[in-house]
Amino acid sequence: MKIVEFKDVTRTYVTGEHVQNALSNVDLELEDGKFVVILGPSGAGKSTFLNLLGGLDNPTSGQIIVDGTDISTLTNDQLADYRAAKVGFIFQSYNLIPTLTVLENVSLVDEIAPDHMSAEELLKEVGLDDHAHQFPHELSGGEQQRVSICRALAKNPKILLCDEPTGALDSETGVVVLKLLLKMARDHGKTIIIVTHNQNIAKMADVVIHIRSGKVTSVEEQPHPLAAEEVDW
Repeated sequence: MKIVEFKDVTRTYVTGEHVQNALSNVDLELEDGKFVVILGPSGAGKSTFLNLLGGLDNPTSGQIIVDGTDISTLTNDQLADYRAAKVGFIFQSYNLIPTLTVLENVSLVDEIAPDHMSAEELLKEVGLDDHAHQFPHELSGGEQQRVSICRALAKNPKILLCDEPTGALDSETGVVVLKLLLKMARDHGKTIIIVTHNQNIAKMADVVIHIRSGKVTSVEEQPHPLAAEEVDW
């Protein structure tokens, strides 16, 4: 089943007399429950793609359809509801609130997400239930990133949008995080979309999208993606 459709999507930024197409006439379809990696150099349009799909920005033209809803037509209030219900965000920086415990950080979404998951169960699933009452500064970088993943998952979203989620981690810890994200796709049917510069991560993907100069240059389906342990890191 299609979860994401981009139909002739363009995002243009105008600064004075300078006009830049961050994305140009993008047509794309993604199936539900896939592990997707988006590759491209800096400035290619990868983050613009994530911002549009996450409802943080609006296309200049074209349609973006997510789970049957054209989000490009939504009001700001409707987009806020969309972000609360459908999309989880994971970034290179963990963005945890330092004065809240691990459990409190994950539970933050309970009031905004209509179908939220149990914070306690999620922490148990990622092996952090023993750290529930610790504060972020008491955790390692990999543990903090796992907390941020739990917080994103707590909304029970259809899609997880990940912007360089392992960029601040060493390779061994990064593999742990990637295995967790892959588990969310395989065992829980989440659509995982990762923006990265790391070509190795693409070897794990069901679908690899290449973006350059605001255009999707190729979409590769990989029928036999590698497991994290099989990738030469």
